[in-house]
Amino acid sequence: MNYCIKEQLRTLPIISILRGIQPSEVEAISKTLVILGNYCIEIPLNSPEPYKSIEKLTRTVGKHALCGAGTVTTTDQVQRVFDAGGKLIVSPNCNKEVIGKSIELGMISVPGVATPSEAFAAIDAGATSLKLFPASNYGVDFMRALLTVLPKNINIIATGGINASNLAAWLSAGATGAGIGSEIYKPGFDASRVAENIKTLCTTLNGCNDDSGKPGQA
Repeated sequence: MNYCIKEQLRTLPIISILRGIQPSEVEAISKTLVILGNYCIEIPLNSPEPYKSIEKLTRTVGKHALCGAGTVTTTDQVQRVFDAGGKLIVSPNCNKEVIGKSIELGMISVPGVATPSEAFAAIDAGATSLKLFPASNYGVDFMRALLTVLPKNINIIATGGINASNLAAWLSAGATGAGIGSEIYKPGFDASRVAENIKTLCTTLNGCNDDSGKPGQA
């Protein structure tokens, strides 16, 4: 199935970052996220057994959610994520080879950028979504200024320091979505805690969509 990241972020504009998740936790937590309308999920590669977790993630909710990996820095890692069924590659940096390999495999690449030069280098390599990282260090005004010079089809995913208190401000300023980690999940959080955290974020966005039943079809 082909995914458009902007469409996947329409219901809930969040990429959930499940850093540190164990393979045994993936099924329950990913089903919970999709039930609550969260259709973009990444598992960073510095998590325990990440490829096993990504394979389980895509098998559980891959029909409904854009699933993949974060902290991807090499083309070999891109290939392994692809082999595990992942479709999303999120990186902390702008690596043209990683972007190119992702596109070659039909995946969505979201490289990390922090300057206009990095943003345009990523765009030149084929990326249409950019991860502003660390977003909180640069601020909403920086992103707003950056958007004035970027092509209109480029999506900004603000990542780093985004939480319930500032999510709405980033989205109002033009971010397509936000990458959020510990505000949603960190080791020790079970599915019910994750659900509470998602609902808290939804409250700041005037509620969220309940698509209960979808994960059962995965």
